[in-house]
Amino acid sequence: MSKILIRGAKVLGGAPQDVLIDGETVEAVGTGLPAEGAEVVEADGKVLLPGLVDLHTHLREPGREDSETVLTGTRAAASGGFTAVFAMANTFPVADTAGVVEQVWRLGREHGYCDVRPIGAVTVGLEGQKLAELGAMHESAAGVTVFSDDGKCVHDAVIMRRALEYVKAFDGVVAQHAQEPRLTEGAQMNEGVVSAELGLGGWPAVAEESIIARDVLLADHVGSRVHICHLSTAGSVEIVRWAKSRGIRVTAEVTPHHLLLTDELVRTYNPVYKVNPPLRTERDVMALREALADGTIDIVATDHAPHPHEDKDCEWAAAAMGMVGLETALSVVQETMVDTGLLDWAGVADRMSARPAQIGQATGHGRPVSAGEPANLILVDTAYRGPVDPAGFASRSRNTPYQGRELPGRVTHTWLRGKATLVDGKLT
Repeated sequence: MSKILIRGAKVLGGAPQDVLIDGETVEAVGTGLPAEGAEVVEADGKVLLPGLVDLHTHLREPGREDSETVLTGTRAAASGGFTAVFAMANTFPVADTAGVVEQVWRLGREHGYCDVRPIGAVTVGLEGQKLAELGAMHESAAGVTVFSDDGKCVHDAVIMRRALEYVKAFDGVVAQHAQEPRLTEGAQMNEGVVSAELGLGGWPAVAEESIIARDVLLADHVGSRVHICHLSTAGSVEIVRWAKSRGIRVTAEVTPHHLLLTDELVRTYNPVYKVNPPLRTERDVMALREALADGTIDIVATDHAPHPHEDKDCEWAAAAMGMVGLETALSVVQETMVDTGLLDWAGVADRMSARPAQIGQATGHGRPVSAGEPANLILVDTAYRGPVDPAGFASRSRNTPYQGRELPGRVTHTWLRGKATLVDGKLT
């Protein structure tokens, strides 16, 4: 059927309404809409949101298909309520040419569980020495607008300045992995009381904060856009807040795990908690939540980082950094932000759909739930609460820090341009 009637949904958490989808667009929103000729989905008071947009996803293809593929990654995205993801450039080969970003873009179009927007590398091979083909990647079929060496910092100030100058011509954005490499040599976890007690190399907050401070000043000097990946410290929040008060064109993201987990978990020595940037203190977590609530931090981004079993099930020092996050992101945000009263569901739609779509220029995503808009929608059972079971993940990897932990909320339906990709919690 080309028509779908979603009946009795709480649009953005408001009063129950009906939403009629006709083909790829929303035809009407209201009460008592006719069901004639339409497939009816009884929402029963579930919350209807625009499809989520993730500005920071690692799909691993090409090169590390043992961790994830575009197919498995987009299936995980649809399961978590995402209708668009931005795929990071640290693949093998690196996405630093028009050819590689077009490959990722075409794989996304072929598999279709969500839209895939490739992110191009800032420097050739992520080596920080020479600018990659930024213009060619932008002019390619993939139409790249976001560039990042994520996994590595663009540590050279001259290279960073040149990148900001280059992308300004087409209103692109450089997404910085803020990590001063000299300050984090041998680092294994957040530098603080816990690292001292465990005898693990400390990762100081200033390693992140110093790069952010430098880059917002560079962005101001150039008049270009800079985006801060996975911001993790209270000090970083204050720098971004100051920069925004000056009118500097900076945006920032926080991951779900940095909104919930702290470095106290590292006492278990379980490598599932090893991540870049590291889990920080309770004080940092509270500052991040408040900053997301007041808009200092613009968006939530998953930093979905899948790894095969052998890369995580080993001693702490040898383990890879990263966590999967697409399938649990909305639940963690409900736990930390909605159920605590810091955000309502309209705020969640803003931080996880509208704003990331705007930053990445993801046309057709992050739009209001209203007539004439693309039918990129999700239905969320916010009353659900249950344990996380990675055995049921659509992702190829299972490195979640939430195994067995009870979290609220469950995405039951996802529609990509009116086509159901998830129905009653099952992928189509």
